[in-house]
Amino acid sequence: MQGKIVYFEDLKPENTDVTLSLVKERAAALGIGKVVLASTTGATARKALAFFQGIRLIVVPHQFDFKRKENPFPRDLVTTLRDAGHDVHFGTMLFHTGDFYGSTAPTVMANLLRCFSQGMKVCFEIVLMAADAGLVTGGEKVVAVAGTGRGADTALVMQAASSQHLGKLRVNEILAKPLNPLNIEEVLERSAQGGTVGEA
Repeated sequence: MQGKIVYFEDLKPENTDVTLSLVKERAAALGIGKVVLASTTGATARKALAFFQGIRLIVVPHQFDFKRKENPFPRDLVTTLRDAGHDVHFGTMLFHTGDFYGSTAPTVMANLLRCFSQGMKVCFEIVLMAADAGLVTGGEKVVAVAGTGRGADTALVMQAASSQHLGKLRVNEILAKPLNPLNIEEVLERSAQGGTVGEA
């Protein structure tokens, strides 16, 4: 079997259109009906809403009280998405629970995945979150979409699993990712400064 992976040389919002096109094409070829999509500010969710027909979007913004007192995902967009038959899930971000549980395991997992790209880490996280919420089922094939800065630059075909069955989570295909992702120190520095890492 042969497949195609698109590697983005630059981290820029324009990568979103290419990423969504790849997702649309591959989802149609595989008969996948759900796209799990990270979107912090709502910009990528709005673009996906207009882009996809016949695919159910599961949009995963930041959880409430993550970095800001006000969640940056627009409330009117939540209503628009849900009225169109899509889901918006404000769940606990699993790779940011180390302080709560007193364990470094979530941080270690997140940093390892960031070696591939920030979007790779987020794709794993949002699929686990969607499964925990019952929006996808264990073993169900979905496409996960996330990004590094503004927009989306990472897309994976995955077999979903909940956080209770982490070992069953699978990456079947990589559709797109940054060629030279930020290193862990750059990601953490931007995050600490309230930067745009993962803000799609």
